[in-house]
Amino acid sequence: MARISGVDLPREKRVEIGLTYIYGIGLSTSQKILKDAGIDVNTRIKDLTADQEQAIRKAMEGITVEGDLRREVALNIKRLTEIGCYRGIRHRRNLPVRGQRTKNNARTRKGPRKLVSKSKK
Repeated sequence: MARISGVDLPREKRVEIGLTYIYGIGLSTSQKILKDAGIDVNTRIKDLTADQEQAIRKAMEGITVEGDLRREVALNIKRLTEIGCYRGIRHRRNLPVRGQRTKNNARTRKGPRKLVSKSKK
Protein backbone atom coordinates (compact mmCIF):
# COMPACT_ATOMS: atom_id res chain seq x y z
CA MET A 1 0.00 0.00 0.00
CA ALA A 2 1.39 3.38 -1.03
CA ARG A 3 1.65 5.93 1.75
CA ILE A 4 2.28 9.49 0.65
CA SER A 5 2.09 12.56 2.92
CA GLY A 6 0.74 10.40 5.75
CA VAL A 7 -2.24 9.15 3.70
CA ASP A 8 -2.79 5.52 2.68
CA LEU A 9 -3.80 5.57 -0.97
CA PRO A 10 -6.43 3.03 -2.12
CA ARG A 11 -4.66 0.15 -3.90
CA GLU A 12 -7.17 -0.60 -6.67
CA LYS A 13 -7.61 2.95 -7.97
CA ARG A 14 -5.63 4.63 -10.74
CA VAL A 15 -2.78 6.83 -9.48
CA GLU A 16 -4.44 9.91 -10.96
CA ILE A 17 -7.52 9.38 -8.76
CA GLY A 18 -5.66 7.95 -5.76
CA LEU A 19 -3.59 11.11 -5.29
CA THR A 20 -6.79 13.14 -4.86
CA TYR A 21 -7.31 11.38 -1.50
CA ILE A 22 -4.60 13.70 -0.16
CA TYR A 23 -6.04 16.95 1.23
CA GLY A 24 -5.00 19.80 -1.05
CA ILE A 25 -4.57 17.77 -4.24
CA GLY A 26 -7.31 17.77 -6.84
CA LEU A 27 -7.48 16.10 -10.22
CA SER A 28 -5.57 18.76 -12.18
CA THR A 29 -2.81 18.97 -9.55
CA SER A 30 -2.61 15.17 -9.51
CA GLN A 31 -2.17 15.08 -13.29
CA LYS A 32 0.55 17.76 -13.08
CA ILE A 33 2.43 15.79 -10.38
CA LEU A 34 2.31 12.59 -12.45
CA LYS A 35 3.49 14.44 -15.56
CA ASP A 36 6.45 15.86 -13.61
CA ALA A 37 7.22 12.43 -12.15
CA GLY A 38 6.95 10.77 -15.58
CA ILE A 39 4.30 8.23 -14.55
CA ASP A 40 1.37 7.09 -16.71
CA VAL A 41 -1.98 8.28 -15.28
CA ASN A 42 -3.61 4.90 -15.94
CA THR A 43 -1.22 2.98 -13.67
CA ARG A 44 -2.84 1.37 -10.62
CA ILE A 45 -1.43 2.27 -7.20
CA LYS A 46 -0.73 -1.39 -6.42
CA ASP A 47 1.53 -1.52 -9.52
CA LEU A 48 3.73 1.42 -8.47
CA THR A 49 7.36 0.65 -7.79
CA ALA A 50 9.34 2.19 -4.92
CA ASP A 51 11.19 4.42 -7.41
CA GLN A 52 7.90 5.72 -8.83
CA GLU A 53 6.57 6.46 -5.33
CA GLN A 54 9.76 8.38 -4.60
CA ALA A 55 9.37 10.31 -7.87
CA ILE A 56 5.82 11.30 -6.84
CA ARG A 57 7.07 12.49 -3.43
CA LYS A 58 9.80 14.52 -5.13
CA ALA A 59 7.28 16.11 -7.53
CA MET A 60 5.06 17.06 -4.57
CA GLU A 61 7.81 18.93 -2.69
CA GLY A 62 6.61 22.45 -3.56
CA ILE A 63 2.93 21.78 -2.82
CA THR A 64 1.38 22.49 0.60
CA VAL A 65 -0.80 19.51 1.60
CA GLU A 66 -2.51 17.83 4.57
CA GLY A 67 -1.65 19.18 8.04
CA ASP A 68 0.22 22.29 6.89
CA LEU A 69 -2.61 23.29 4.54
CA ARG A 70 -5.32 22.65 7.16
CA ARG A 71 -3.35 24.78 9.67
CA GLU A 72 -2.91 27.55 7.10
CA VAL A 73 -6.64 27.64 6.29
CA ALA A 74 -7.57 27.65 10.00
CA LEU A 75 -5.18 30.54 10.65
CA ASN A 76 -6.63 32.51 7.73
CA ILE A 77 -10.16 32.09 9.12
CA LYS A 78 -8.97 33.00 12.62
CA ARG A 79 -7.33 36.16 11.25
CA LEU A 80 -10.55 37.18 9.51
CA THR A 81 -12.60 36.72 12.69
CA GLU A 82 -10.08 38.64 14.82
CA ILE A 83 -9.98 41.71 12.57
CA GLY A 84 -13.78 41.72 12.49
CA CYS A 85 -14.21 42.03 8.74
CA TYR A 86 -17.46 41.02 7.04
CA ARG A 87 -16.21 37.54 6.12
CA GLY A 88 -14.92 37.04 9.65
CA ILE A 89 -18.28 37.95 11.15
CA ARG A 90 -20.02 35.51 8.80
CA HIS A 91 -17.63 32.76 9.92
CA ARG A 92 -18.25 33.62 13.58
CA ARG A 93 -22.04 33.41 13.13
CA ASN A 94 -21.86 30.20 11.04
CA LEU A 95 -23.54 31.82 8.06
CA PRO A 96 -22.58 31.57 4.36
CA VAL A 97 -19.44 33.59 3.70
CA ARG A 98 -19.46 34.05 -0.07
CA GLY A 99 -22.59 36.13 -0.61
CA GLN A 100 -25.23 33.40 -0.85
CA ARG A 101 -28.82 34.09 0.17
CA THR A 102 -29.99 32.82 3.53
CA LYS A 103 -33.74 33.44 3.35
CA ASN A 104 -34.56 30.12 1.69
CA ASN A 105 -31.54 27.84 1.52
CA ALA A 106 -28.18 27.65 3.35
CA ARG A 107 -29.45 24.80 5.53
CA THR A 108 -26.09 23.02 5.71
CA ARG A 109 -24.38 26.16 6.98
CA LYS A 110 -27.19 27.35 9.30
CA GLY A 111 -27.92 23.92 10.76
CA PRO A 112 -31.25 22.27 11.55
CA ARG A 113 -34.33 24.45 11.89
CA LYS A 114 -35.13 25.87 15.28
CA LEU A 115 -38.91 25.56 15.43
CA VAL A 116 -40.88 28.12 17.40
CA SER A 117 -44.06 26.49 18.61
CA LYS A 118 -47.28 28.48 18.66
CA SER A 119 -48.77 28.88 22.10
CA LYS A 120 -52.36 27.66 22.51
CA LYS A 121 -54.85 30.38 23.31
